[in-house]
Amino acid sequence: MSPEVFVDLLKESLFMVIILVSAIIVPSMVVGLIVAVFQAATSINEQTINFLPRLIVTLLALSWGGHWLVQQLMDFTYIMIERIPEVVG
Repeated sequence: MSPEVFVDLLKESLFMVIILVSAIIVPSMVVGLIVAVFQAATSINEQTINFLPRLIVTLLALSWGGHWLVQQLMDFTYIMIERIPEVVG
């Protein structure tokens, strides 16, 4: 296996991880930011207010985007399996 193939595989793998994780984390971060601005505007310093909306949005993102996430992971797995001869040979 040449170093270029290894670097290419690593690049594709890291890109897939970034895409899959960001599909779940970004909506939660946006809701956390909105709640934080609301808390700053109203001077509410309760830490638990931020937890429930972020949890709900994360669960909704998983339920709505779960099929897409699994499909992306399956496609990536098929591509990696097809590239086994390139890596071995």
